[in-house]
Amino acid sequence: MNDSSKFIASNIILLVFLLNPIFTDIDSQTLNMDPRNIENIITPNTGAIVPVHVFANACEVEKIDTLAKKNNLKVVYDAAHAFGVQYKGESLLNYGDISTLSFHATKIFHSIEGGALIINDDSLVEKARYLINFGIKNTEEIPELGTNAKMNEFEAAMGLCVLDDIQDLQERRKVVYEFYQKELEGIVNFQKHNEDSLQNYSYFPIILESEDQLKKIEKALNLKDIYPRRYFYPSLDTLSYIKPNQFCKISRDIASRILCLPMYAELDIADQKDIIKILKTCI
Repeated sequence: MNDSSKFIASNIILLVFLLNPIFTDIDSQTLNMDPRNIENIITPNTGAIVPVHVFANACEVEKIDTLAKKNNLKVVYDAAHAFGVQYKGESLLNYGDISTLSFHATKIFHSIEGGALIINDDSLVEKARYLINFGIKNTEEIPELGTNAKMNEFEAAMGLCVLDDIQDLQERRKVVYEFYQKELEGIVNFQKHNEDSLQNYSYFPIILESEDQLKKIEKALNLKDIYPRRYFYPSLDTLSYIKPNQFCKISRDIASRILCLPMYAELDIADQKDIIKILKTCI
């Protein structure tokens, strides 16, 4: 069972392994999988729930955990955005059977490319290690199916460099985030954050009145060589090569109206003011 708001990469791997993702709709405020929609679409063929901590906003992890245990399902979190996020004083990555992290260059912590698996089942750890190295155990044994997914030395070095500065990066991103929030309060809609979860200031999404308004803002910013991103777009339940199953009305609506503004630690305050000024003139 999949979250219709997630990035396509998480669905591609399911399709590659001939699994059929069944989508469930999101909550219109948190933008995460809505637990109220889950149980009605569980079937005997359902093997796992795959929610997304969208823009590092913690899902309703206790409710999802309860549903998973009741129906004997695994939970695999797409936590690509959630590096360093705390939930009720502990790492958000403690929840679920597996959480997947992205270390792509767009993330708050990155190693240019790559990622990590946080696994809460020791029996799966060895299989995961085989998976990243062609399924090889030693020079004489290849017990599992695997791929070439090892991190190279250059990526590891970049990760260590970023890790040294991660606290400073988060503090500076927080300043950028809070300035956007102060200047745009009451003008656009924001994602509702889980009150038990701390933020890592990965992204600054805004939800606009309509897709026409979004395109107007996007065009105005592009003319000034400023490039916001329609992220996540389109809603995955609309893709032509995915077998139709659930119609996700809320996901389709939000996907058509959501825009992520430029968000990085080095964003100059003058440039940020220009972005805000252009946006306001379009609304």
